[in-house]
Amino acid sequence: MVRSQDTTAEGPANAAPSAPRSVIIWDIPTRAFHWALAIALGVAWWSGEEGQFTVHFIAGHVVIGLIVFRLIWGVIGSETARFAQFVRGPGAVVRYLAQMFRPAPDKALGHNPAGAIMVILLLLAVTVQAVSGLFASENTYAFVSGPLRSFVSADLSETITGLHKGVIFNTLLTLAGVHILAAFFYLIVKRENLIRPMVLGRKTLPAHSTAQAPRLARPWLGWLVALVAAGAAWGLYRLM
Repeated sequence: MVRSQDTTAEGPANAAPSAPRSVIIWDIPTRAFHWALAIALGVAWWSGEEGQFTVHFIAGHVVIGLIVFRLIWGVIGSETARFAQFVRGPGAVVRYLAQMFRPAPDKALGHNPAGAIMVILLLLAVTVQAVSGLFASENTYAFVSGPLRSFVSADLSETITGLHKGVIFNTLLTLAGVHILAAFFYLIVKRENLIRPMVLGRKTLPAHSTAQAPRLARPWLGWLVALVAAGAAWGLYRLM
């Protein structure tokens, strides 16, 4: 399901590099997921604060669809998107943190060990936030409920709603803030722009690097996974 990506202008991918080269490290599905999730979470937050619950529920279901997409893509997608490629054990994380404040840019083509932890924590927080919303209910000034509210008791729904609006949301907000600050830390301290590759997909490797461009999944596979994820989100939304 993945193919080798030769992005050097000077010759084949296995040739000895003599100049900086630009390689694709993030495929379009991964980048689209990243920015779509940021927008959907922003819309969900705004609509919840403003009491626009129709918009809030739509945004929440879009988030669920995006989560389903990312979980599947993390297994069968492009090399840098796969969890097996970037999730590392505690030892690798400790070793990376020990040299994290050095000004030299990272050698990792995708997520480094610290970034991998942030990705997992954010995915967990977003998942818990979105799933809790399915069981939540708002009966203070608007009588609305999530599509799975009827599967739990009124007391449990009230507890879940409190967590959805409080602890879980604040945890997600904190993690998002750390994620943004980390991007600026890498830009200022390590002189590495993490935002540009997530927009354009490419990273420039130094002349001495022998790293090969990661394998990219076929475009049709991304569309197929997107359809499956959209179907799952739509099915939940139809329960409302």
